Amino acid sequence: MSRLCEDNKLLTEYFEGVHTVYDLFQRGVKLGGDNPFLGWKPAADKPFQWISYNEVNSRAKAFGDGLVKLGYEASNETRVGIYSQNRPEYIVVDQGFLVQSMCPVPLYDTLGIEAGNFIINQADLECIVCDVNAKVSNLLERREALPNIKTFILFEPCSEDNLKAAAAAGVEVLTLQQVEKLGRENPIDPHPPKADDLCMVCYTSGTTGTPKGAMLSHRNMTVTVSSAHKVLDASGVTIGTEDVLISYLPLAHSYERALECCVMATGGRIGFFQGDVRKLMDDIKELQPTLFPSVPRLLNRFYDKVNAGVNASKVKKWLFNMAMNSKTKDLKRGVIRNNTMWDKVAFKKVQDLLGGRVRLITTGSAPISSQVLHFLRCIVGCPVIEGYGQTENTGIASVTTIGDSEPGHVGPPLPCLMVKLADVPEMDYFSNNNKGEVCLKGGNVFQGYLKDEAKTAEALDKDGWLHTGDIGEWLPNGTLKIIDRKKNIFKLAQGEYIAPEKIEGVLVQSPWLAQVYVHGDSLQSTIVGIVVPDEATLPGLAAKIGVSGSFEEMCRNEEVKKAIQKDLTSLAKANKLSSLEQCKDILVHTELFSVENNLLTPTFKLKRADAAKKFKPQIEEMYTNINAAFAAKS
Repeated sequence: MSRLCEDNKLLTEYFEGVHTVYDLFQRGVKLGGDNPFLGWKPAADKPFQWISYNEVNSRAKAFGDGLVKLGYEASNETRVGIYSQNRPEYIVVDQGFLVQSMCPVPLYDTLGIEAGNFIINQADLECIVCDVNAKVSNLLERREALPNIKTFILFEPCSEDNLKAAAAAGVEVLTLQQVEKLGRENPIDPHPPKADDLCMVCYTSGTTGTPKGAMLSHRNMTVTVSSAHKVLDASGVTIGTEDVLISYLPLAHSYERALECCVMATGGRIGFFQGDVRKLMDDIKELQPTLFPSVPRLLNRFYDKVNAGVNASKVKKWLFNMAMNSKTKDLKRGVIRNNTMWDKVAFKKVQDLLGGRVRLITTGSAPISSQVLHFLRCIVGCPVIEGYGQTENTGIASVTTIGDSEPGHVGPPLPCLMVKLADVPEMDYFSNNNKGEVCLKGGNVFQGYLKDEAKTAEALDKDGWLHTGDIGEWLPNGTLKIIDRKKNIFKLAQGEYIAPEKIEGVLVQSPWLAQVYVHGDSLQSTIVGIVVPDEATLPGLAAKIGVSGSFEEMCRNEEVKKAIQKDLTSLAKANKLSSLEQCKDILVHTELFSVENNLLTPTFKLKRADAAKKFKPQIEEMYTNINAAFAAKS
């Protein structure tokens, strides 16, 4: 339990009278009024445009009323799909659902056809809101597999092809503007949700298996938001009307949804990226956000880009190292600032890449290396806090404390929940040694999986504890360290358990690599790896061993492969990995694992089953060579 809990009780309310996401937004409306709320770029060469809190509130009310006029009941039992990238209309629609107690069910591109059909049918979605015609077209092509769909609502004008296909399928297609107009012409009283009503069914794509619909209540979301504000306020960081959040992480997931709720509750601004990650840095530079939520994958790329620029000049490198040494001394004293001489001389250009106004960076979804964390805290000169959680506990369970410069942990629990460690004897983890499976209980733990009692019983025990599948360790200072993963362990042929994520966390520290996937199974006695080199640093390694050429040519070079594997072996030994935890062969792959190529989930976790399937021929070849070499020796 957090030290921020008063009278030894879990936090249930921080903003008086705020118990639903509807309440959170209405609080923001009172604070924000006619001030800018949602911003977007209508074109790459156009500046950000903004709409106010009052305008969003008015449009959301009209949209919710329009849905009721269309025949959708003002009830929490009414589930409506939303299939869109992050954009202002997403928030308008989302709040419109809540005005009439309806429950949104987010969909996203990377689900795949089979998983997408499963979600739409399991959630009984009759109405789906889409941002573009392509998504409506895609769903209409699958009409036979989606018999429940009656209505599509589009953010843009409907194409003639979609109008014809919808008419033939007996489906109505309306624009957002039409539904808002219908609501304005037929206004009704709001039917706000209750605290224990669902604020969303958040389907986890997962790394394996069928999607599961995590039922998150309004109470789950508001206590998470309340806890986040409590933690930040206690450290002297208050989010207010002048703050600006950059929105690019998927709104279909609880992490981004919680972050945006934190901002809207205090009347702050949310600016949306253009929808293209390749232009994200341009968006950030123009928007000048004060709040920058991120994930390790993006921060690692930023780190590599800065280092590549610094290493290009001996003078730059010398100056940069002097600056880092000075700022490191500040950090050790608990001082975080961006107004030193070194900030002006060595770090200003880097800070300008993030707009020059960032005062808080958050990171989650996967572990971040201590090296990158320290680097960011020094050069950006603002708190960088790391959070831990999962969809089933509304995205956040613990977060590092501002001023704590020690890396390698995810901080203490939020004040809205308790954390305990449960024994995992098969992996030799026991709670009496302060190690075990992380279990959570409290206000932000979900209600269960939609229409899936068996999966719910696996996640929630009879006493209400959520079993996360992560292995944690309590550190002496009361913070939690994630050290392993229970669900992704596998046995080798000799019966030894292997935790691939622990190994990947070690190997990805190699300066030459961007990503690592470790594979093994019960029919083999060794593990192998698929590695993706870092395009910015690989030329440096290649030059050391006299190899040149394009990135692809370097990746195919046998000497480069040997050099990478030698470095990985050294890393493994330095981190005390056993011989069974060292890759006996690797494949050097040129393409980054991504959401687009179906190797990462939308929260950037490795989809192990898909990776195993994609690389099956190469994995089999590596094992053939390993076994042949072993046979020849014996």
